[in-house]
Amino acid sequence: MRAVLFDLDGTLLDLDLSLFLRRYFESLGAVVQRHFPDGDVMRAILDATEAMQRPHPGKTNRDVFYADLLARTGIDLQASWSVFEAFYRDRFPALGDGCRPGKGARRAVETALALGLDVVIATQPIFPRVAIEHRLAWAGLSDLGLERLTTYEIMHACKPLPDYFREAAVLAGHEPAECLMVGDDRMLDMPAADVGMRTFYVGSDSGTHADWCGDLDRLADLLPHLAAEPRRDVGAVDSR
Repeated sequence: MRAVLFDLDGTLLDLDLSLFLRRYFESLGAVVQRHFPDGDVMRAILDATEAMQRPHPGKTNRDVFYADLLARTGIDLQASWSVFEAFYRDRFPALGDGCRPGKGARRAVETALALGLDVVIATQPIFPRVAIEHRLAWAGLSDLGLERLTTYEIMHACKPLPDYFREAAVLAGHEPAECLMVGDDRMLDMPAADVGMRTFYVGSDSGTHADWCGDLDRLADLLPHLAAEPRRDVGAVDSR
């Protein structure tokens, strides 16, 4: 194993995702309504976000989002980005109130880096890089120099599509079989196994199939063994 792909929300970052998303869209909606009062722009933003999560080979998620929103509202985000730039600079950081680093998150990431493993923050790429960097800060990881982030600017697919995991492996610089996907969502993260990645599940659903299950401290203990072992065929399941 040569790379570890860490999910962010619910894995490295402890947050109530439903509450966070509600606060995010409420805060963004206030800004959008002030600058674009005509029409239901927030509904269009939600629809454009859904469009990013459908297959769209050859187009970045951002390009799909921009094109879908333009078609629905006539808003050119390329020309209007300063509005959203100010939102992410001035308002988004306050949404981290109540978020905290996931238990064992820093130890797991530092262990991976110390072993010379390549680390990717493999979050759902429906946000710009600036939003993901803020969330890394909430997770207490912004000082670790984590540059490989699956952002909507560079990714061409979303979880759980196989192309997402293949592209994340390319971002890591390794074959999928050399990567470990770590996440808390059985539906979004564990399908990494379909492209040959090994999986480590940190969620609470006892029926989830993964190569390993446990918390991030268990992962930190396991990583030296995975990094040292010879390459093997992927497919064995250990859900202890």
